Amino acid sequence: MDTLADFARTDSEYLDVLIVGAGLSGIGAAWHLQDRCPGKSYAIVEAREMSGGTWDLFRYPGIRSDSDMYTLGYSFRPWKDAKAIADGPSILSYIREVASDHGIDRKIRYGHRVVAANWSTPEAHWTVEIEQGAEKRKATITCGFLWMCSGYYDYEAGYLPQFPGVERFKGRIVHPQKWTDDVDYKGKQVVVIGSGATAVTLVPAMAEDAQHVTMLQRSPTYVVARPAEDPFANRMRRRLPLKLAYAMTRWKNVLLGMYFYQLCKRRPERAKELILKGVRYLLGPDYDVQKHFTPRYNPWDQRLCLVPDADLFRAIRRKQVSVVTDQIETFTETGIELKSGAELPADLIVTATGLVLVPLGKARLSVDGRPVDPSRSFIYKGMMYSDVPNLASVFGYTNASWTLKADLVCEYVCRLLGHMERNGYRQCMPRNSDPSLTEEPWVTFSSGYIQRALAHQPKQGSKRPWKLYQNYALDLLSLRFGSLRDRVMVFSK
Repeated sequence: MDTLADFARTDSEYLDVLIVGAGLSGIGAAWHLQDRCPGKSYAIVEAREMSGGTWDLFRYPGIRSDSDMYTLGYSFRPWKDAKAIADGPSILSYIREVASDHGIDRKIRYGHRVVAANWSTPEAHWTVEIEQGAEKRKATITCGFLWMCSGYYDYEAGYLPQFPGVERFKGRIVHPQKWTDDVDYKGKQVVVIGSGATAVTLVPAMAEDAQHVTMLQRSPTYVVARPAEDPFANRMRRRLPLKLAYAMTRWKNVLLGMYFYQLCKRRPERAKELILKGVRYLLGPDYDVQKHFTPRYNPWDQRLCLVPDADLFRAIRRKQVSVVTDQIETFTETGIELKSGAELPADLIVTATGLVLVPLGKARLSVDGRPVDPSRSFIYKGMMYSDVPNLASVFGYTNASWTLKADLVCEYVCRLLGHMERNGYRQCMPRNSDPSLTEEPWVTFSSGYIQRALAHQPKQGSKRPWKLYQNYALDLLSLRFGSLRDRVMVFSK
């Protein structure tokens, strides 16, 4: 393991704030910092060679958001396109335009991977260890505040179960996270393994050119169809100033989302009835909705899948797509043999089997030489770690758009930095002194990718401010308007 002494001191510099990650969260953090704390020096370090994060990494057919852009978009930058459910390239352009228009792109240092960071209490700063480029040249940056915007999953590889007989298959197997331009599916038999957001995006997109696409799922997921365009938003944009129209649509969608989430939690059978009624209407009375689109869990116990303009259901009706609910017995030379004994022929198999979640982009943290174990930490207001000074991490909502929470976190961090500067504080740190606080899981979803990661993630607490409510209205009151001084946050000079 590299030690701090291995990193070249000659490359070190000091910044007030170091932002890690040049994706949706990192660019947003930089905008808020420039707007609210214009005197702060900062840079963004990005491990990859391009900005955009998720929206640059994923290149598979049909890549799009499963949240509307009036809530996934930034609060300060109206979404202008007609489509509310936008494709990946449009979202990437939106992020990069924000960075370019505000000079944020000039602050990004590409090929800079954060591998570790150590906080020094006497010096009141972080020493961040960087590996630069393919050669992994070592350097350090010191900063007063470390802002982690590196997302929530491992960018190097997705989750891939150990499928029996996978080495026997003579065709190509590709994970969506590793999609490249040479993946050929035109006129071919394709099997997509999975039933989550990636699968329901891939399947109808590939069906346009493939001979046939089969979505193979172990168990169903709730799938909801919505129009790709928001008529209310387009009407308001024609009649009102752009920013006002955007704000109105944003709040309309926030409130509708909160209402439906609460309906799912308080009256799950009613919510289930409404969702399945929509699926039956789109697939017709003869389709086996019970088998293929009726999960064993209640709505929002896992994230719902959104399909714009009912594209998945239309592809099924046109016989371009089949849904098979079964388990894999083994891969064969020509496809997949199922537990039922049936075999699915395939020229190409796409393993849409999920992500690998990692805390803090896999960076190692230590405080005064003491290693920080995220799994033994409480998460303060969903963004700061107990007993870890001057560090915030952006993590969005699981039941709503990522950026709704990211924007609020950014506002709070800037308020915090301003408060510290005005009062001469050099350190802020959340610390639990309540012996009655008990641990609760970081996220309560039953999804496989969440459950696989829980042991490595921080915990939420049983009461405020350690409790995560996944509620935009409550977070708005707490993060935008709530007092920065509470019984938990410790400031020092």
